[in-house]
Amino acid sequence: MAHPGPPDEDAILALGQRLEKTQKPAGLTLAGEDAVLDLSGALWLPAHRTLVVSDLHLEKGSAYAARSGQFLPPYDTRETLANLHEAVLRHDPARVVALGDSFHDARGPERMEPGDRAMVAALQEGRDWVWIAGNHDAAVQEGVGGRYADTLTLGALTLRHEPVPGAAPGEVAGHLHPCGKVAMRGRAVRRRCFVSDGARLVMPAFGAFTGGLNVRDKAFDPLFPEGFTAHLLGDGRVFAIGRQMLARD
Repeated sequence: MAHPGPPDEDAILALGQRLEKTQKPAGLTLAGEDAVLDLSGALWLPAHRTLVVSDLHLEKGSAYAARSGQFLPPYDTRETLANLHEAVLRHDPARVVALGDSFHDARGPERMEPGDRAMVAALQEGRDWVWIAGNHDAAVQEGVGGRYADTLTLGALTLRHEPVPGAAPGEVAGHLHPCGKVAMRGRAVRRRCFVSDGARLVMPAFGAFTGGLNVRDKAFDPLFPEGFTAHLLGDGRVFAIGRQMLARD
């Protein structure tokens, strides 16, 4: 008799969600505002026609080469922009907000290939494009179009790069690159995720070469003292899984 093979990764995520009994659509209400969790890792705010992405880390590969001679494939910017282009096509936003660390360092715009720079310009055309300052790219203030800000307020929401300590209703932040891990039936799946308790939200990193921090890390504890739901990005859907069902690294 043939034995069934190991479950695929989405099956593991689905089992974790079913056991948790937290099946939800790929959306949530955040401080009273509707928010849609895009499979790409972008956040869509329909009432404001705004698409939010965080931690693009454009030109990360060229930054490593310039600083240390360590080679990374030089296509991270192109891949990240292609994924962003697809999200823009799906939602047709009036505004795009890049939530900090859009470039891996302040000299990233100087190293961009002309084709990548042209893609950024095409994405910005006809849209309000806002670059939020991050810890990697706070010095970038010109050369890539759009406008610059430390924070942006949209209705009940405050968009910034790094989450602030303590209660912050309506905060949408990045910086931490959250990932959730589900371990079941002898296998484990680790995926980028949104993290929210309904009052605030931490975005996944959007960049192609970005790493991730497990949401069970102590860095998340002061942000969500009463617990949270991690919305893991599967291959075809977003899986909402409560904190207690998630494994540490």
